[in-house]
Formats: sequence, structure tokens, C-alpha cells
Amino acid sequence: PGTSTANDDNGHGTAVAGIVAAEGNVGAVGIAPGARLWAIKVLDKSGTGSMSSIIEGIDYVTQNAGQIDAANLSFGCKCNSSALDTAINNSVAAGVTFVVAAGNAGEDASLWSPASNPNVISVAAMADSDGKCGGLGPPTKYGPDDSLAIFSNFGSKVTIAAPGVNIHTTYIGSAYATLSGTSVAAPFVTGAAALYHSLHPTASPAQVRSALVSLGSTASTVCNGDGHGYFNNPHGNEPLLYIGSFAHG
Repeated sequence: PGTSTANDDNGHGTAVAGIVAAEGNVGAVGIAPGARLWAIKVLDKSGTGSMSSIIEGIDYVTQNAGQIDAANLSFGCKCNSSALDTAINNSVAAGVTFVVAAGNAGEDASLWSPASNPNVISVAAMADSDGKCGGLGPPTKYGPDDSLAIFSNFGSKVTIAAPGVNIHTTYIGSAYATLSGTSVAAPFVTGAAALYHSLHPTASPAQVRSALVSLGSTASTVCNGDGHGYFNNPHGNEPLLYIGSFAHG
């Protein structure tokens, strides 16, 4: 939808796809390795596009909802679009879990679509420098270890947080890249949603959302040894993504 080919000529989509489902045979591994991916291209090689193209892409997801469990929207939009919200709501009603990037402006996510839509999983980005809990790792360019990344949007409309600083993933040209942003935090959650669907194939989007939130750590710098409780967020209490209880079935 919106373009004549789904080939990635920008790199952003390939990076997101790798975080979701890279198979791990070399270079990087995704959250749900080998999950079937649908490439629905709505932006051009410069990463820009129209709202109508985005909505057309979401409508395409809705038309194929029987084959698509989760959709990832990693794009920025300082806009409030009732048409976009309607398209997403229709797709959610058809059974597709929507995961969206909260945005990188360091402001309240409730200001803009689609992160403000109550039917999506809106994802903030956290900084993690050592892959361990406790907040004891060295600081990153975007904030202390195990803290909300300074660029990340936040607020009551954010559902959950995931790693979003210095993420190593696949890229175009048979290459790899290290990226930061809520765009790379969101696909961690999309991969988790895919894993949950694999164990609970009849789960509704609301049930998937509730499960991921209930499994997530609450905001804390306390390290209790199982990966829980190491997120320091001064803006709110969105939980940190945690998939340990179902990652391996």
C-alpha cells in the first residue's frame, strides 16, 4: 500500500523486523526468531509518507487479520488523526494487536496519535548499558543505566517500556546497525506479543496487552535476581517488558 514495492530502501523497516524475528544464525537474534513477517511499506526511502498511505497499510492488515497476530508501527507523527485511530481500532476489533512507538520528543505521549490510542500498546524506550538489573552499569548517551531514555515520550498513555538505546539489529545491504529510539523499543514488545500469541492463539488484543503489562516489572531500581524491577522512570509507572515466563513455552 502506498508504494509499488515492499523492498526496504531506507533501512528502518529491516531494523525493526530484525528485533522482532531475526533467526539468530549470524549477527543478531530477534525476540521471536523465525516468526512470519509481513512487510507493508507505507513510507518512502527518506522515511516520509502521507497519512492516507499509512491508513491504507493498516486497512491491508485488517483485510488479512486472519493471518496477522500483531502489527508494529514504528513511526513518528506529531498529529492527532481520528482517521488513523479509526483504522487502528477497526484492525484491533478484527483481532490484531497493535504495538506503537511512543515517540522521541521527550514529551507526554498523550499529545499525539497513534501513541495516545487506548487500544494500542504504546512503548517507551529505556536505556540499558549492561543487560543487567540494578542500575549499576555505565551511563549511556541517553541517560543512566536502567532509566527512561531522555528522548523517550512518557505519560499515562504509555503502556510499557522496552530497551531502546544502542540496539544491535539487522540492516539493509546484508549489514547490521546499532540504533536508538522508541522505534527500536516497540519491536521488542511486538516480538513478545508474537510469542504470547504462539502460546495463546485465541487471545484477543486486549488480553495480550493485559498479559504483557501484568508480567512487566514496575518502576524500581531494585534488582531481585530474576530480571524484574530495574527500571527507573521519574515520569510514571509503566512496566518494563518481561518475557521470561513464556519465552520458551
